[in-house]
Amino acid sequence: MSRIGASHRTRRRPALLLTAAAATAALVAGILSLPGTQHAEAAPAAFAHPGVTVSKGQLDFTRGKVNAGAQPWKGAYDQMMASKYADQNRTAKPRATVECGSYSNPNYGCTDEREDAIAAYTNALAWYITRDERYAKKSIELMDAWSAVIKDHTNSNAPLQTGWAGSSWPKAAEIIKHTYTGTWSNSGRFATMLRDVYLPKIINGSNSNGNWELSMMEAAVGISVFLDDKTSYDKAMAKFRTRTAAYVYLASDGAVPRTVPSQNLDTTAKIVNYWQGQSTFVTGLTQETCRDFTHTGYGISAIAHIAETSRIQGQDLYGTDVGERLRQALGFQSKYELGESAPGWLCGGSLHTGLGPVTEVGCNALHNRLGIAMTNTERLTERNRPAGSNNLFVAWETLTHGDNPN
Repeated sequence: MSRIGASHRTRRRPALLLTAAAATAALVAGILSLPGTQHAEAAPAAFAHPGVTVSKGQLDFTRGKVNAGAQPWKGAYDQMMASKYADQNRTAKPRATVECGSYSNPNYGCTDEREDAIAAYTNALAWYITRDERYAKKSIELMDAWSAVIKDHTNSNAPLQTGWAGSSWPKAAEIIKHTYTGTWSNSGRFATMLRDVYLPKIINGSNSNGNWELSMMEAAVGISVFLDDKTSYDKAMAKFRTRTAAYVYLASDGAVPRTVPSQNLDTTAKIVNYWQGQSTFVTGLTQETCRDFTHTGYGISAIAHIAETSRIQGQDLYGTDVGERLRQALGFQSKYELGESAPGWLCGGSLHTGLGPVTEVGCNALHNRLGIAMTNTERLTERNRPAGSNNLFVAWETLTHGDNPN
């Protein structure tokens, strides 16, 4: 990536020397232990804070680069501050019941909730970088407004909506609660909202398309960190591991992809149907590749976010099959996102691209920190900088994770 990224790769490349093929096989088998890697899924003895997707070390690095006017971070910061999410005149629009149908029809509070949550996170980041209390207070204002009102999510898209908004809220809350030196008197009420309104809607997962459960588990993991809830963290992480293995195919999985037991995909025909009619399986293909890259990007992003949170919490999933599946999914989709034509056997030769701003976290973790070659993902990441927001649950990841060594 940038020159700074190259220097990080040199400094942080694992000492274990394997061929690419041997490394892949070892990762999948679960026998390759990169420095600091643990393979247990259990919650840490004590949670690290702030620790949802972005750590204090990463925030400090970002703050230093922005304040020094260094690129790409300064450009990414300027992009964030020019967005609607940083508007200090923003007024929260909470609802007691958020009702979201398929493709946001109906849309009663769905967009408002997601965007207020992203705005809370945006202002939390702005607070950390500038130390201007206006931003911390705006983030608190948005979180307080929703925690005072919301009681439920309903309609067909309720679990996914809860997952999307629930992924942003704890990222904002972690920064404010653990770095802001002022008063957040309603932090307990906000915690109660996450525990009683959000967590029950997502913790048991989903049998819909895989991006649903992955986004839901991202929210559940983040909420569990904020609540210091080890039981929910363990449950969410276990579901995440099962779903990730069933979402991204590796040749080592066998003739057909792995499945989630509760879905009863017990024949090849059922699996092919669930994989959008795709009957040829190759490493890096995802369960939604032949649906469209946008939904695939949601799933890939959630995988990266959970892996990053887990690493911050002391258990590095990048050294397990999660990291290998993430690497292969990013590389496979990036190749076609960059313009390569699809062969006839792949989705009938027709792909719906539009991956979204979802490559920074995985690319930084695997390529920059671990020194793994990811040519297509690196090219796509640099082409898309600065990565903005997908207006659902992804926001400002060039700023927080671009070439970030921490």
